[in-house]
Amino acid sequence: MKKVAVIFNGGTITMKVDPRIKAAVPTLTGEEIMTMVTGIESYAQIELYTFSNLPGPHMTPNIMLELSKYIQNLLSREDMAGVVVTHGTDTLEETAYFLDLTLKSGKPVVVTGSMRNSSELGYDGPANLAASICTVISAASRDRGVMVCFNDELYCASEVTKANSMSLNAFQSPNFGPIGIVDNNEVLFYRDSIKKQHIDVKELETNVDLIKCTAGMDAKFIDFCINKGAKGLVIEGFGRGNIPPEMVEGVKKAIDAGVAVVLASRCYQGRVLDSYGYHGGGKELRNIGIIMADILPGQKARIKLILALSNTKDMNKVREIFEMGLYKVK
Repeated sequence: MKKVAVIFNGGTITMKVDPRIKAAVPTLTGEEIMTMVTGIESYAQIELYTFSNLPGPHMTPNIMLELSKYIQNLLSREDMAGVVVTHGTDTLEETAYFLDLTLKSGKPVVVTGSMRNSSELGYDGPANLAASICTVISAASRDRGVMVCFNDELYCASEVTKANSMSLNAFQSPNFGPIGIVDNNEVLFYRDSIKKQHIDVKELETNVDLIKCTAGMDAKFIDFCINKGAKGLVIEGFGRGNIPPEMVEGVKKAIDAGVAVVLASRCYQGRVLDSYGYHGGGKELRNIGIIMADILPGQKARIKLILALSNTKDMNKVREIFEMGLYKVK
């Protein structure tokens, strides 16, 4: 029987409603939660670990790095088949992508949690844990990078996003759909994983900001970030990767100041490309040195930029990490 490490790392899965304040707070231990995953001992040997009991909004890139090192140590054990990690859903996609880019192992790592706390009817935490453990012990799960498991669906960490604030199937992959499902405790994969990318880091450069474009915006937020010493900046532009014309000078100023500027799209689906040649269009932005994020949403582009800048200060290499990675931009 395969051995699986289950790392409890906070989130709604650990919460119940405090009757005094009438709101959900971290309460349950990993041991208490695992007692609700009935019958799992027939499928795997479980080793429980507690890394943190943090709500999703309390997660930071530096904590993600510590979690990555913690998981890597467990993956290095010959007797360990893989790892399941719980996480608060609000920032789960960012941590999962961080882990996907920093962990180096063919063993499966699955990130999960719950959309309902343990005081609510239909608490989904135990079911998500069971499906995640079944995923880890499946031989078909090797070499697929970090996956996210919710509602018996499996997603690549690089593709998944939280698409709904409340439903049990809140996690979706807008461009590609799930990579597989868990049905009757069996894992079924319907397509191959994309090529995995690895970025070596020891310490993080976290002074990286994200700005979302809206109609008529100017460059004041860009100027603010420059003045605060930002090393990287992600612009979540319109459509194919375009910004209001009043922002262009700010982008130029940032790039001239040595700030790595990455362009993502605020659209739910699709990819950025230098398709438009008007002032503020993607062609102009690319010509002045902006880096294209391809399909990555702003929050994931920021995670990747943090890791890229932590790996190298050479802007050509930062560009290469983005544009010659999982998805290629011409």
